[in-house]
Amino acid sequence: MVSKTLDDLFLDTLKDIYYAERKILKALPKMARGAVSPELKAAFEKHRDETQGQIERLQQIFELLSKRAVGKTCAAIEGILDEGEDILEEYKGSPALDAGLISSAQAVEHYEMTRYGTLHRWAQDLGMSEAAKLLAETLEEEKSTDKALTGLADASANAKAKAKKAAA
Repeated sequence: MVSKTLDDLFLDTLKDIYYAERKILKALPKMARGAVSPELKAAFEKHRDETQGQIERLQQIFELLSKRAVGKTCAAIEGILDEGEDILEEYKGSPALDAGLISSAQAVEHYEMTRYGTLHRWAQDLGMSEAAKLLAETLEEEKSTDKALTGLADASANAKAKAKKAAA
């Protein structure tokens, strides 16, 4: 039996989030095009730029580990992004589209926060201070994006979706 360690878990999880971030980077422009409100479009475009930076930080961590940056298929992000695609199709032209896109984006953010939180802790436990610093930076960006999405939902998206339904 092969003995696996926390180092192995760290590398596997790093590959998982690297794959996920690259998939998210491809999905964000489509979500921005689908969004109705200019504020939500801008939020998706801003996060696309942040995601590019997050991928670069992950590549730096692979370099610190002297490993090639390579992703590992992440079924979780595939499912979350598929749900977002469904919302784009099923709610297109609907007043609830933006609220649905925000919920999809927050599902992505929450997945990322769990991964970055775990990786940050493991990096600390493994004495990888530089990796921990890079992961903490990304974790804070993900929390900030989640908070901004909640703000957009509270400020208008949820009310618009609810008000239109009541008027119908």
